[in-house]
Parts: sequence; C-alpha cells; structure tokens
Amino acid sequence: MNLLAKRGGFRHHVRMVTPAFSDCINKLGVDEKDVIPFGRNKAKISLDVLDKPAAPGKLILVSAITPTPSGEGKTTVSIGLAQGLQAIGKKVCLALRQPSMGPVFGRKGGATGGGKSSLTPAEEINMHFTGDFHAITSAHNLISAIIDNAMFFHTLNIDERKVIWKRVMDMNDRSLRSIIVGLNKQGFPRETGFDITPASEIMACLCLATSYKDMEERINRIVIGFTTDDKPVFARELGITGSVMALLKDALMPNLVQSVEGVPCFLHGGPFANIAHGCNSVLATRMALHFGDYAVTEAGFAFDLGAEKFLDIKCRQSGLDPAAIVIVATARALKMHGGTALADLKNTDVDALKKGLANLDAHLDAAAHYKRPVVVAVNKFFDDSREELDAIVKHCAERGIPCAIADIFSQGGEGGKDLAQMVVEAADRSSAPFKPLYESALPVEEKLNIIARNIYGADGVELTAAAKKKLAQFEASRTPFPTTDASEDVPPASPSPCATLKSPTGPASWWPSAGKSCACPPFPSHRTPCTSTWITRATSRGSEKYH
Repeated sequence: MNLLAKRGGFRHHVRMVTPAFSDCINKLGVDEKDVIPFGRNKAKISLDVLDKPAAPGKLILVSAITPTPSGEGKTTVSIGLAQGLQAIGKKVCLALRQPSMGPVFGRKGGATGGGKSSLTPAEEINMHFTGDFHAITSAHNLISAIIDNAMFFHTLNIDERKVIWKRVMDMNDRSLRSIIVGLNKQGFPRETGFDITPASEIMACLCLATSYKDMEERINRIVIGFTTDDKPVFARELGITGSVMALLKDALMPNLVQSVEGVPCFLHGGPFANIAHGCNSVLATRMALHFGDYAVTEAGFAFDLGAEKFLDIKCRQSGLDPAAIVIVATARALKMHGGTALADLKNTDVDALKKGLANLDAHLDAAAHYKRPVVVAVNKFFDDSREELDAIVKHCAERGIPCAIADIFSQGGEGGKDLAQMVVEAADRSSAPFKPLYESALPVEEKLNIIARNIYGADGVELTAAAKKKLAQFEASRTPFPTTDASEDVPPASPSPCATLKSPTGPASWWPSAGKSCACPPFPSHRTPCTSTWITRATSRGSEKYH
C-alpha cells in the first residue's frame, strides 16, 4: 500500500533490520481506509474494523511475581512470547500499554521490551508517540479549569474544600503534588495538586470504554467533588463533555506498531496498576483478538495487583475471557524474596532462590482462584546459573505447572518457542466459563475482604474512620459501583488497614489504599540514564544530525 513506507527500519541497539511497517498492515488484512498513518512506522486503526465479522482469537494474559525495583520483564516476555507463537506458525497480535514519560525519565526507563524482544519505533513510543497522553492530559485539565470557573461564578454550589478532581501531567514531579491555585486577584484560592496522567480518571475511562458513546457516559458520571451540603457534583453538570470528547476523538482509536520481528502490536492506554487498573484499553485488546488467532496482553505489576484487576474489573466490564495465564518469574526476583540483597542478585544463590519460591507459590495460588491454565515463564538473564534455573523448573513440575525458560532477550522469537508451545497447549484446554472472584452486588467492604483473603493472604480488611466516612459519602450519592480493587500488598494472616478510599465513578471502581500511596510519583535520587538516540533535523539545511 502506498500510504506507508515500503522500507524497513533499523534497530541499532539489537542490530536487527525490522520488516517494513506496510508488511505489518498487510499481514493484518486491514482496509486502507481504516488506517490513519502517523509517520512511516506507526498508525491509528479506526474502530470501524471491530464491526466487521471475524472469529475471535484466544486471549493470553501475562502477569508476574512480585518484582524487583527494575521489574521482571513482563513486556519483554509478552513480546518474546508473541514472536515465539509467530515462529511456530501461529497468527498472533499483541495488545500492550503505552509508556508514561514519568518512568521513562525515572527509575525504570522505557517500556518497549528489550533486546530482540522489543517494539519499534522504541524512541517515539517512549516519548510523545501519537499524542494520546497529551490528549488525555488536556481533557483532564479542561475539566479542572471549568471546575475553578464554576466556583468563580458560583454556578454549581461546589465546596472548594471538597473538590476531589486535581490536575495531571505526564511526568514525575513531587513539588506539584500539593499546591495552592487561584492566588491572583480574580482567583479563588484553594489547595489542590497534580497527579501523573496514568492516574487520571480520563485514562481509566478511555481504557475501559467500548465505544465513543460508552466513553462519553463514563466521563459524564465522574464525581469531581461535592457541594456545600455534601451532594456529589458530576462531570456532566459542567456542560463540557462534548469538548472533552472532541479532545479525545483520535485518542480513543488504538495505535498500531510492530515488534522487531514484525508481530503487530496494538499499543493503547497506560494506567498504572498501583494507582489505577493497570491494563491497556479494551478496544486494543478486542482488535488484537479480532485480527489474531492468539492475542497476548499484560497486566501491570504482579499478579495480585495488576492481574486481579484485569480479571475482576476489565474482564467483568468487557466480557473478555483469557484462555491461559502466564506468570513471569526471574531468578533475580526469587533470590531477592529469599533474602539476597539487591546488590548481590547477580551472584548464584540457590538456597535464597528456593526460599523465594514461596512468592511464586503465593501468586500461583492466587491465579488458581480464576480456574484458568497457568504457565510459568522464567525470563532468563545472561548471568543466571543452570542450577538456579533447574531449581525453578523442578519446583513448578512438583506443583504440576508447565514452566519454560524464555531466553527471549537475546534470541527473540526463537528463544520463546518452548514457551509458546506450552501456552498453546494450555490455551487449547477446555475451561469453564470465566467467573470473577466476587459478585458485583456485594457491599464494597465484603469485596475488599474477599480480595484480601484470597489474593493477599490477609485475614480481612479493617476500614479506618476516614475510609468509612468516604465510603458513606459515595454510597449516599446512590451511584453505581459494580467493581472494586485492592492496591497494596499485605502481610499474611493479619487484617489489612484500609486508610482511604477513592471512587471515580467513570471507571466504576474503588481505589482502596492500605496506607500512604502517591498518584504523582517522584524521581529517585539516581535516575535510569536515557540511552535513546536523539535525532534533530536541521530542516533549513536539509540535513540530519545524530547525537
């Protein structure tokens, strides 16, 4: 097709020549009129493609054990698994989250996989990409501006002390967590702050929406604050939902990129799992299922945090049903859980690793509640010893869990073929209809207790006085909250204190916090150095400069 580049791109850091992006488009078989190009190597795909008949593929959910500070490589394994499926002859698509620039410039760095299991164009994906995060930020902050305007003109009787809607930006900045606005002569001084864009309720709404109409309805029912007599104020009362939707018109369409081996990837949405539900958009997942016989997706953080929300929130609201679950483990993380210091994780320590297997067991036990086949993927690092890897495989075999060593960073799809074969066998098993962990109609506190006991190993949840007050305040508004989620790990065999509750009704979920939590992360004292190749174009001279 002539609207996209015919030549392949070059991935310098893995020394690979990637297929031409036009080949990725043709592989999907998507009509040219449904492709909106963003340069030579990425595009948006119209939602109209979902109206066309297609046999849905099988959904594979990738999660992980409790990670080290650097993460366990869920994205890398997801990409390597998809490339492995392609290598054994399967038609496969990826559905992944977009990176936030906060972590990109912070501790973790980029989020496009690594080595020969990467997405391309990595530098563009990790930065501004197609502008979705900017659109979400603008839409969120438009609501913020109109809230202050309504208070200035006293149109909605909003109590400035009870506004719960902050502003957002896609960057780590601890200095903006708590600020005072309205200090000019015409202002209305009040205390507020900034969250990071992935924590925005607009982001959560976009990622759970199934259509433009659904997105609009979710935005309308967001609670932005309360009146002086404690009645909830909804976003629809601001009268700007149409303007917000105009800003999000293109952002709701999933983005298409590819892996370095040419696997199509629908990269869309990026809520964090510790301050939101941690999954890519429902629409991107549906597109991956629409075009592939297998769709590989991931949920943020560990199984207890991200996968629980994927299954109990995203699947419940969208009707998605995973055919198999992959839990990513690393020898490094298991050694950390067994007592090895972070600085010593490169050293072989089989005894510590065996102690740390209790963490893997806890996540396997949690996954068992959902009655889906589970495969363990060991993300292999170059300095992992054979004794450590054998110990993990042996432990999984004793539990009857398939386990594959995935050398996908250095070998790409070839190193993921064993894992891919195990996943295909698991996904082909017949399973009972999917059932979430708890019923929607249960009281919020009972849902929290079910999650605490079954996922976190706690005796239950104890709501603090502040949490009880917040719960009563929202329940008095008689707004529907069909789902809930947990946000903090808890020690085994103890009640977990729930310090506060947040409930943005657009996503239709509660965000309980077991202690202090932050929706605007800080930069660490030592950031991950940015190793991207920066390109500046001196267009006036018709030349390019690389540095």
